[in-house]
Amino acid sequence: MSPPDLGHVTGLDELLPFYATPPNGVRANMIFSADGAAAFAGRAGPLSDPTDQTLLRELRAFADVVLVGAGTARAERYGPVRSNGAGDRPLARIAVVSRSGELPESMFADPGQRPILVTSARATHDHGLADDARRDVLIAGEDTVDVAEALAQLRARGLNRVLCEGGPTLLDALTAADLVDELCVTVAPRLAGVQDVGRGGGALAAPTAMRLDHALTHEDYLFLKYSRAHGR
Repeated sequence: MSPPDLGHVTGLDELLPFYATPPNGVRANMIFSADGAAAFAGRAGPLSDPTDQTLLRELRAFADVVLVGAGTARAERYGPVRSNGAGDRPLARIAVVSRSGELPESMFADPGQRPILVTSARATHDHGLADDARRDVLIAGEDTVDVAEALAQLRARGLNRVLCEGGPTLLDALTAADLVDELCVTVAPRLAGVQDVGRGGGALAAPTAMRLDHALTHEDYLFLKYSRAHGR
């Protein structure tokens, strides 16, 4: 096993190559304050800086689909993927996990980039959810969304490389189901205090071991990437 890459980078051009080989599975990308908050005033944006924000967009170029929770999509005003940064590679789809089926209007800014609504059979029945001219609907699970089933259905559509952009509740669900292959973490030089982002109790019997691939600094921000210590 090779040792992790450690050091300082001067900008995105040096940082991005460390992320250029995504797993054929789930890559999760998150930002946390130095004291462990995943958001400030309900949003991750106040913790970020231009390099981290650009990295977030560029990671989409390596993905087939961006998976995000509805709360994060609404709070961060999500829209379609604008650029893939990778030549002829198709733009990543956006898949939003929602129990209510309510997607932010910003998701429909480009008719050619239909979002995927990931929801449960009960929500589909209760809210009359179905494919329409603006979105596709993926039903995974009966009463609540089954993330393992959702990923299986995304793979069946040829969407194998998944980039999860949060929020913490969705990341918790993927972690509890043992579905996270790689975790990219930005640690912000910020103190945010205790922030209520809706996290519940953990479902794991023991922590999942990960291997540190790199630890890189840029302007007091720390960029970490972990991968699974052992294959599944």
